[in-house]
Amino acid sequence: MSDLPRKAVTRTAKLAALPLGFAGRATWGLGKRIVGESAEIVGRELQQRTADQLFKVLGELKGGAMKFGQALSVFESALPEEVAGPYRAALTKLQEAAPPMPTRTVHTVLRERLGDDWQELFLEFEDKPAAAASIGQVHRAVWHDGREVAVKVQYPGAGEALLSDLNQLSRFARLLGPLIPGMDVKPLITELKDRVSEELDYGLEAQAQRAHAEEFDGDPDVVVPDVVHQCEQVLVTEWMDGVPLSEIISDGTEAQRDRAGQLLSRFLFSGPARTGLLHADPHPGNFRLLPGGPRGEDDWRLGVLDFGTVDRLPGGLPEPIGEALRMTLDGEAEAVYDMLRTEGFVKESIELDPDAVLDYLLPIIEPARAEEFTFTRGWMRSQAGRIADPRSPAYQLAKQLNLPPAYLLIHRVTLSTIGVLCQLGATVRLREELEEWLPAFVPEDLVEEEPAAEA
Repeated sequence: MSDLPRKAVTRTAKLAALPLGFAGRATWGLGKRIVGESAEIVGRELQQRTADQLFKVLGELKGGAMKFGQALSVFESALPEEVAGPYRAALTKLQEAAPPMPTRTVHTVLRERLGDDWQELFLEFEDKPAAAASIGQVHRAVWHDGREVAVKVQYPGAGEALLSDLNQLSRFARLLGPLIPGMDVKPLITELKDRVSEELDYGLEAQAQRAHAEEFDGDPDVVVPDVVHQCEQVLVTEWMDGVPLSEIISDGTEAQRDRAGQLLSRFLFSGPARTGLLHADPHPGNFRLLPGGPRGEDDWRLGVLDFGTVDRLPGGLPEPIGEALRMTLDGEAEAVYDMLRTEGFVKESIELDPDAVLDYLLPIIEPARAEEFTFTRGWMRSQAGRIADPRSPAYQLAKQLNLPPAYLLIHRVTLSTIGVLCQLGATVRLREELEEWLPAFVPEDLVEEEPAAEA
């Protein structure tokens, strides 16, 4: 048996302790306010204590608990620094590692899926896992043809644990809201649940990874390992070294941070245009910086891993995204509002002031206005705080906007990527990538006038 805590009573007990702890801290906070402490100070202390317990429990579990933790972790830039600081190391561990499966369990899965002679497929196989994630762990090995490979082995019972955790988390999603200002975590949990079957299907993951590996083969900026072998519960891909993005976030140079941010932005927007697929799990554990970019050994390329969650976009990113962004930058309030109504972001039963909608959007798209933009945690916190403050017009307007299902995953991936860029503190020429890869995005101030016809 795996050491993944699969039994419902065990996992439920761990997760059920969270809302009980939240309730206890809320009572503690009320007492502090009664004796005269500032509500803001008490609120920060509550947030810090809540985050402490949440990440402690999520870090002990795999399955949906860890999946939720990974998705949440990219938004730590939105937390006040005094709250985010102590948990940054814990979040990085959550992105990169988890308690391993016993060796006997790994061998059992490989024997069941690859056959009794599975060891003959490898010249070498390291029993100690090189990495672990929410539904499986990765072992370094040498394939029988001499290639270094990564062998991803799915945890037995991963699907059951994934759904059980997410169902449990959804029951008290409202209590998690204060952790990330301006973010409703319930749709995030719902979307993760909707993706469970895809996440567990290594056949779909292999298809998506092969498509990217083929398209980016020889690319000067992006590297995707090819698929070597795939069967149920086991996925073998080419091994990729490199510096994990989490290490660049914690210890990278300014040049590395900027390069990583530029390439991450490029991959986000170019992927759908080139493959019809959007990599939908952009947490730092899924990316590496590799030496030897187009300008030599001192340059870097972006290595991309884990294609278990993708959004299928055969025509690339939807054109209305580029059109709405262009019109917003050009200040066309009525046109933007009409577009949002047409696409379902504003329901027919709701009337909003187009100018107020434009004022709400402009600060969010600030990175697309400048020739280059430096993403910072401070900027992220200011955006989150603006939307989370009940006294703010932005808060009132945000409550009336709708997120159509077709845009849900695109929205989450974009927000997550921005969160990673802010963790990197990267200076990025985002507008350059939008002009190159986002359909229908050509701001009027960039449109060159047609040359006058010769007489």
